[in-house]
Amino acid sequence: MSNRTTVHGLQVATNLYNFVNEQVLPGTGVEQAAFWAGFDKLVADLAPKNAALLAERDRLQAEMDAWHQANPGPIKKAKAYRKHLEKIGYLVADPGDVKATTKNVDAELATQAGPQLVVPITNARYALNAANARWGSLYDALYGTDALSEEDGATKAGPNGEAYNPVRGAKVINYCRHVLDRTAPLQKGSHVDSTGYAVVKGALQVSLANGQTVGLKKAAQLVGYQGDAAAPTAVLLEHNGLHLEIRINRNTTIGASDAAGVSDLVIESALSTILDLEDSVAVVDADDKVQAYGNWLGILKGTLTEAVSKGGKTFTRGLNPESCSPAWKSCWA
Repeated sequence: MSNRTTVHGLQVATNLYNFVNEQVLPGTGVEQAAFWAGFDKLVADLAPKNAALLAERDRLQAEMDAWHQANPGPIKKAKAYRKHLEKIGYLVADPGDVKATTKNVDAELATQAGPQLVVPITNARYALNAANARWGSLYDALYGTDALSEEDGATKAGPNGEAYNPVRGAKVINYCRHVLDRTAPLQKGSHVDSTGYAVVKGALQVSLANGQTVGLKKAAQLVGYQGDAAAPTAVLLEHNGLHLEIRINRNTTIGASDAAGVSDLVIESALSTILDLEDSVAVVDADDKVQAYGNWLGILKGTLTEAVSKGGKTFTRGLNPESCSPAWKSCWA
């Protein structure tokens, strides 16, 4: 058992006590003395209530055990069983019609359709992967997976074993242009034929290979841009509440070979992440709790890192740099 530190009426595991004092509280504006005094009052107030709840749980379990001992085997009289559960307070009366609303609930949960990730907070690598999944490169996802076939020379490795195969790259780019056609269509023509993107008087203008310049069919889909309006480095579009970021950089391998200089299409992917402390069976002692709370704190501060070994190589994984998503309005013109 960990050493304990006495503070007010509490006996706190010393490593947890030090973790709070040295890592959690600095920068919060909360003094150590004030924190532990307040926490002591909370424990004094809630501990008896928690004990009463545990006692109630034990009572319910005892009542249910007694019923099943008196009525062994499969339940044959469901109505009688339900009546017993209502009598002991395990079930409450049917409340009738109930209406649930999503008022004051974050859009990621209430109105947007997208995946929600649940990962154990004790696994730093999983937590980092989940947090980084908010935004993802569609180029990378298509190139490195079997979402696109390797037919007609579109293998992941080049013909001589090169890390990048231009044939597959072209297939990825073409697919992504069609994604843009489906999600942010032009007034006429196709993103496939784009040779440049610019913002003119607050509207997106796309130059096409035939010499025409066209706008979006729905101009309001343009959320913002980065860089110079005449030659932006990124364009942010919105479709059904989700965002797509066209990244433009002719100094990259991909961008240099692209007619419009597009180097990537980054899409809003996992909309929310639950860092799960539910695995309480595994998180029981102070060492486990310090690890879990430390990972959580690292995610909040952006400082969490983890050494990862993959393909015979070891590298350090951390949080991706803060993307200038809609959450950072100042990043977008």
